[in-house]
Amino acid sequence: MTTIVEQGEVSTRRTPVHAERWDADQAVTELYAAHYTSLVRLASLLVRNSGEAEELVQDAFVAMHGRWRRLHEPDKALGYLRQTVVNRARSAHRHHQVADKHRPTSVEPAPSAEDAVLTLEDRTTVMDALHLLPTRQREVLVLRYYADLTEAEIALTLGISRGAVKSHASRGMAALRATLEAHS
Repeated sequence: MTTIVEQGEVSTRRTPVHAERWDADQAVTELYAAHYTSLVRLASLLVRNSGEAEELVQDAFVAMHGRWRRLHEPDKALGYLRQTVVNRARSAHRHHQVADKHRPTSVEPAPSAEDAVLTLEDRTTVMDALHLLPTRQREVLVLRYYADLTEAEIALTLGISRGAVKSHASRGMAALRATLEAHS
């Protein structure tokens, strides 16, 4: 909480003074410079390829820019961005599931440029196993072990309880372990 003296009156505000003075352009520029790469990494673990991940993150920044004036707590913009990226990744995942159902069986998906770089068998195996998990378990594991968020931050990002985070993490790790052991 910040105490500010304005024209002889003392007022308190819940957000840092600098956040209130920022316009949307400056705020998005600062957040983009500081967090773009980590948000793309997060998104790339939740969707199929890096191009799609970059698109999701850019769309999240555009959405935040348009809603900047309506943010109740601008100092929590990073949490808003994480939540937006996760929600957009969910939407993309649902879209892929529908598209896969209607894809002709003889057409193989074209490998992305990222696939050529990720040739290590172990990494590919882990990523394949990760994508076999239910959506919520995959999201919890990625946020916990890749984004290094706490249980409370994961709960806030996904809109679930801390107990649900623990449950999804436990079940996800067990399923991931079983899949990887079966592959060995």
